[in-house]
Amino acid sequence: MDQSVGIVTTEYATFDVELQLESGRLLGPPLTLAYETYGQLNADRSNAILVTHAWTGNAHAAGRHNAEDRKPGWWDDMIGPGKVLDTERYFIVCSNVIGSCGGSTGPTSINPRTGRPYNLSFPVVMVRDMVRAQKLLVDHLGLDSLLTVIGGSMGAMQALEWGVLYPDTVRSIIPIAGTGRTSPMAIALNALARQAIFNDPLWKKGNYKPEHPPADGLALGRAVGHISFLSDASMNLKFGRRFSARDGMFDFFGQFEVERYLEYNGRNFIDRFDTNAFLYLAKALDLYDVAWNFANREEALSCIQCPSLWFAFSSDWLYPPQQTEELVEILNRIEIPVEYHLIDSDYGHDSFLIEPEKFTHLISAFLERLTAS
Repeated sequence: MDQSVGIVTTEYATFDVELQLESGRLLGPPLTLAYETYGQLNADRSNAILVTHAWTGNAHAAGRHNAEDRKPGWWDDMIGPGKVLDTERYFIVCSNVIGSCGGSTGPTSINPRTGRPYNLSFPVVMVRDMVRAQKLLVDHLGLDSLLTVIGGSMGAMQALEWGVLYPDTVRSIIPIAGTGRTSPMAIALNALARQAIFNDPLWKKGNYKPEHPPADGLALGRAVGHISFLSDASMNLKFGRRFSARDGMFDFFGQFEVERYLEYNGRNFIDRFDTNAFLYLAKALDLYDVAWNFANREEALSCIQCPSLWFAFSSDWLYPPQQTEELVEILNRIEIPVEYHLIDSDYGHDSFLIEPEKFTHLISAFLERLTAS
């Protein structure tokens, strides 16, 4: 029977290093990464799995921080005793990416040169930079190899970068609902979210007070992003054309249920995420291209030496299946072991969080083959 990992604690590793970023700028010292671990490392240290999070995720992937927590970690369905990432078999690590606000170094951190928060003086980071910072943590934990790196959305981009950058470390990668390069449409949606924040007078070019964030702009920016995580089918299933029972249909400011849902999610979001971190991670998503600093995608993917398992979802219009299939086709052509599954789901990009039962058995079988080899 599936169980929880129970009460967990976020830990922090701080490195006295300067991390050279893809932009040419240096970050740190210090450089801090927040992380959580679940399960135990085995005697030959061969059972470690790195879980990588999406845009607004964090290191808290499973369990609860205290008994009063209403919700467990963001991937609790996947991590725990008897689950697909079985903590009785595997040692699971999840770290918060740099540029975020979940405890790792980001725009809310104190700039040691000024004694004040970085805000917009924080350098632009790319997904590749996030992975290089994660490598510091993996080395710190004494992990010479990772059984797999697995993640969805921006987490899939990180998993792919691990395969490209550190072929001697990873034994496999599992990118879920990802892409090899962000499309113009995805960039356009992030541009709308940015403008919503920039136009909020409380943003103050990133120099807002934490107690007075640009709440209206961030809530609207998050709502724009949230639409891209859904699908037409899922919106019809969840809301249809129902009008809010609180409003009259002919009230000028009356709302459909889908409008109330977006407003509710946007308002909840401002209590848990920093505006500048949201913007920096959106920029990292926009800049993502696995072929960065390579001649083309084929040259980049040829660095991968391990098997990979890929998932796309039929109703995902943010990172549609075609974008995954282009990468899978290249891997097949250059004869690198690859397995691909298109999962039929009505839940859009969020399918990997909402319906894990549709693909977890495929992950379990993949990991079984890896550990048996």
